[in-house]
Amino acid sequence: MELVWFKRDLRVDDHAPLFNAAQRGPVLPVYIVEPELWAQPDASARQWAFVTECLVDLDTSLRNLGQPLLVQFGDVVEVFTKLQRTYQFERLWSHEETGNGWSYARDKKVSAWCKARNIPWYQLPQFGVIRGLKDRSGWSRRWDRVMGEPAAPAPKALAPVSIDGSSLPRAQSLGLVSDPCQGRQIGGRVQGLRILNSFLFERAGPYRKAMSSPLTAENSCSRLSTYLAYGCISMREVAQATWNRQVELKQMTQPPEGWRGALASFSGRLHWHCHFMQKLEDAPSIETRNLHRAYDGLRTAENVELLKAWQKGETGFPFVDACMRYLRVTGWMNFRMRAMLMAFASYHLWLDWRQPGLHLARQFVDYEPGIHWPQVQMQSGTTGINTIRIYNPVKQGYDQDPSGAFVRRWIPELREVPDNFLQEPWKWEGAGQVLDKSYPLPIVDHMTAAKEARQKLWAVRKGEPFRSQANAIQQKHGSRRSGIAQINRRTTKAASSKKNQMSFPFD
Repeated sequence: MELVWFKRDLRVDDHAPLFNAAQRGPVLPVYIVEPELWAQPDASARQWAFVTECLVDLDTSLRNLGQPLLVQFGDVVEVFTKLQRTYQFERLWSHEETGNGWSYARDKKVSAWCKARNIPWYQLPQFGVIRGLKDRSGWSRRWDRVMGEPAAPAPKALAPVSIDGSSLPRAQSLGLVSDPCQGRQIGGRVQGLRILNSFLFERAGPYRKAMSSPLTAENSCSRLSTYLAYGCISMREVAQATWNRQVELKQMTQPPEGWRGALASFSGRLHWHCHFMQKLEDAPSIETRNLHRAYDGLRTAENVELLKAWQKGETGFPFVDACMRYLRVTGWMNFRMRAMLMAFASYHLWLDWRQPGLHLARQFVDYEPGIHWPQVQMQSGTTGINTIRIYNPVKQGYDQDPSGAFVRRWIPELREVPDNFLQEPWKWEGAGQVLDKSYPLPIVDHMTAAKEARQKLWAVRKGEPFRSQANAIQQKHGSRRSGIAQINRRTTKAASSKKNQMSFPFD
């Protein structure tokens, strides 16, 4: 008997553990609902709702092969002990997981359990992440090679095994707080494939121009992140489908305008997906500790009121608040606005990145720890190797919502404010009718706060000890596209070009 442990890989196609296990003998496919995992501070009911839909879809796929999914509830080691007594499975199969700190510790427990019982545990790569990586050189080429390998087909059939499983618990049974998310995506492989197909053949054309604004990103971004996070579709499937579509476009005499460039950009971003996951794989402490230790203790005071205002979308900055409210309803946000929300919390509100990072983790239905935590630190300026990017929350509103349509939809309190004052309602002569009544005054002076934050952060980046540690971080985690020598230039010169709205755009 072969036991296949499904975790964040909820599919039967291109599932190497399932395919290989099925070559050996009867397969017992198992998903374990782990109460401790869902009690972690980065978990939410909206994520569990998506997962339950994925599990129903997975069970249907497995039943079509002849063997339904066995759902178990409890501690994974206790579950495996019970299943081993009942089914006498000889091997455990799963994908490698680059998850949060809790899942990392859990996998170590499983490894010890397997060794104590002489049960081989085969963990196979799911993404382009390399476990035990010693050097980043050649990483991108290896990613291309791995993604170009043939996908493992679903088994033709699975021999039926008599099972007595559990039903899927409700969110409340897992202790998850009620978390309505009316606009979230629906889980499952069927939905994931539909969205992949619609992106590659219907929606991708304006991808490059439309990805930055929340007005257009919802339709023009791929929207595949949630399906990749829970493994409804594989990265290999997405990469190969994208490459095949690029070949089709290249062969066209007159390809649709913008499409070739759009898919070239998207293909590059697939690399970045795994590039960031590799960071957490190589340094699990990124989830809890500053990557560059020179920033330890820089943000010490916890301002609970500022954190709550940011979480509720009540900071007094219309575009920031609109983005936060949109996220609360949809469970998704385009990359630029994610970066702005995190940067605003870190720089303008001067909050330590951990609590804002956890709030966003719970809000994102597509939460992928390996991407989320390196990005949180990157947008908070604590990596030591990235340019400090302080978004101007007012300028972002003018740039990404020039008509004010997005703000008006999500901040109805500002319906009386004229269009030309919508991003800065405090400048309107009638501001007293709205501000500090139905909508708050700005909780900080954004220009003063940004200046002070920038000065504090750049003060830390001076000196040889900082550069020496930054060089080591770059050597371990950095993209090889930019040489280590660039770090010295970054740490002595601010990148404040007005052309780059991701840097520090003074009015």
